[in-house]
Amino acid sequence: MVVIGAGIIGACTALALVKRGHAVTIIEPAQPGGEQAASYGNGGWLSPSLVVPLSLPGLWRKVPGFLADPAGPLTINWRYLPWLSGWLRRFLRAGATVARVQASALALRPLVAGCHLRHHALATEAGVADLIVRNGQLQVYRSREHFLAEHLPWTLRREAGAVIAEVPELELRKREPDLHERYTFGATLDGYNCISPGAYVGALVDHAIARGARLVRTKAHGFKARDSRALSIETSSGSFAFDEAVICTGAHSRTLAAEAGDRVFLEAERGYHVMFPNLDVMPKGRVLLMDGRMTNTPSKFGLRVTGHVEFSSLNAPPNWRHAEALRDFTLSAYPRMTRAAAKEVRFWMGARPSTPDSLPIIGRASGLRNVVHAFGHGHIGVASGPTTAELVADIVSDVAPSIDPAPYSPRRFMPQQAATGH
Repeated sequence: MVVIGAGIIGACTALALVKRGHAVTIIEPAQPGGEQAASYGNGGWLSPSLVVPLSLPGLWRKVPGFLADPAGPLTINWRYLPWLSGWLRRFLRAGATVARVQASALALRPLVAGCHLRHHALATEAGVADLIVRNGQLQVYRSREHFLAEHLPWTLRREAGAVIAEVPELELRKREPDLHERYTFGATLDGYNCISPGAYVGALVDHAIARGARLVRTKAHGFKARDSRALSIETSSGSFAFDEAVICTGAHSRTLAAEAGDRVFLEAERGYHVMFPNLDVMPKGRVLLMDGRMTNTPSKFGLRVTGHVEFSSLNAPPNWRHAEALRDFTLSAYPRMTRAAAKEVRFWMGARPSTPDSLPIIGRASGLRNVVHAFGHGHIGVASGPTTAELVADIVSDVAPSIDPAPYSPRRFMPQQAATGH
């Protein structure tokens, strides 16, 4: 059994398969959980509220702005637009109506339901329970009217079972006394936070190895196949034979998926974070600044600021204007933070694997029936890791799946392929 990729999905999948008695080899060229990994820079939010797809009704009107603003909260590199156009059409279509958005949210629910409890159990099992903390999230607005204007996202969260409470201005001042007075209203969500996603992924891989998995540090290049079955994975270190393989290579999965018989619509949704290691002023808890679309997460490592979405080539150099915007906006939101503290910040950029409908791609490949896809999780990669892993383990073990895999089919973007199974 080969698991290709050791990000959060690969780590959880390898562990789930080992627990079911499979002999697992993990193929990963870099250090699991290292700075090259998308999970490394994740905001770490673990909550059943993570059901709101990225594409929402009316978003199409903002596309010209996405092209014009090179450092806005959501941007599109106009040079990449010709290559992105097919994905973008499907993306806008996925959010064109409330009904389509509700369908995507409904499909996301089982992947993130109870994710905070699942991760707490996994972290405890791996000996890193301190990396998963229960601290909730406070989303702050300039007014209650701005909160009410986001009726659809909040409705979707409530329907998913999220525990929500409104926070009026007086209570907001008590909760976050250093927050700028421009924020007069907030709303809380119950949930947990992974305070160091990179370290957590590394710990899960170590735990899988301790239970019998093998990690091979090499890069996968393609499959060797015969008669609709893959025989081996070809790597920089040679060939590795297998009976079953799982593709968990995130934003890099498109080429391997094509070799396995599926044309998938997968793009690199590049996200940025800023780490303030030493601040004199910190938010008391996790705060999402809704006017800047960025999250401030305090931990023993400092303050991590995550946000901004950039669609560009997977291999394009980072646009550090996004990180600078995150830094400057955070300083403006907490006036008592000193500019001196900002001199020690660290910038980071990573690529989320993003699909047009915000749903991951999970299921057996069309051309190579002993290959399983497990990638494309976008903003819910960390949160959905344990449930995705159990679903993959069900598929590989040929048992009735714990949740319905149909919404995540790799053939859903190709009507003829979906109808014929080829």
